[in-house]
Amino acid sequence: MCSMDLATLLGIVGAFAIVITAIFLGGSFGQFVDVPSMLIVIGGGLAATLIRFQVSDIAAAFATAFKVALSGKSASPRDLISEITNLGEIVRKSGPLGLENVDVSDPVLAKGVQYIADGYELEFIKEAMERERDLQLSRLSEGKRVMKALGDSAPAFGMIGTLVGLVQMLANMDDPAAIGPSMAVALLTTLYGALISNILCLPMVDKLDAKFDVDELNQTLIIDGVCQIRESKSPALIKEMLVAYLPEKARADLAEAA
Repeated sequence: MCSMDLATLLGIVGAFAIVITAIFLGGSFGQFVDVPSMLIVIGGGLAATLIRFQVSDIAAAFATAFKVALSGKSASPRDLISEITNLGEIVRKSGPLGLENVDVSDPVLAKGVQYIADGYELEFIKEAMERERDLQLSRLSEGKRVMKALGDSAPAFGMIGTLVGLVQMLANMDDPAAIGPSMAVALLTTLYGALISNILCLPMVDKLDAKFDVDELNQTLIIDGVCQIRESKSPALIKEMLVAYLPEKARADLAEAA
C-alpha cells in the first residue's frame, strides 16, 4: 500500500509559505488580494479548459492528479521481481491453490495472483490485466493533458488580466483614485497565473508523467510474471526472464544478491 508523499505536500506548502512570507515582510497581505484578478485567472483558466475537455474528464483528471501527487512511491521493479519469484516457488510446491492465503504487496499483482488461484485460463488473465493496465495509463494520460491545459491557461489569463488592468488604468488617468485598483488588476493577475501554473499545475504534469512511466513498466512486468506463473514456469526461469525489465546495474546487483 502506498503511503502519502510528504515531499509533495512540503513542496506546495513551502512554495506558498515563501511567497506569503515575502509579502508580509514587504507590506500588507491585503494588498495582494484582489477578487477581480482571481476571477480572471481562475475562472478564465477553468473556462478555457472546459472548452477543450468534457466536464467529467476534468473532474476525473483532478481526482487522478491529486491522488498521484499525494501518493507515495510505487514498488520498485526489483522488489516486484523478488515477490513474483517467491510466488512462483509457492505454485511449484503447492500448486495454484497455495496462493489463496498469500499476502501480496501490490494490488495489481494481487489481482493476478487471485486469477491464478481461481483457475482462470492464461488468455483470460492476460487480456484482463492488459485491459486494466491500458485503462490506468489512459487515465494518467488524460489527467496530464488536463493539468497541462490549465497550467498553460493560467499564465495566459494572467496576461489577459494585465491588459485589462492597463486599459482600465489608461482610461482613468484623469481619476487618481481609479489608477490604484486598475494597476492591482494589471499586476496581480500575472502573479496569480504564475503561482497557479508553477506551483500546482505544471508540477502535477511532471508527477503524472513520472507515474505513467512507472506504472507502464511495473504493470507490464507484473503481467509477464503472472503469465509465467500461470504457465508453471520454474522460479529461476521466471526471475531470469523478468530481470530484462531492469537496467544493467540493477541486474548486476540482483545477481550478486542472489
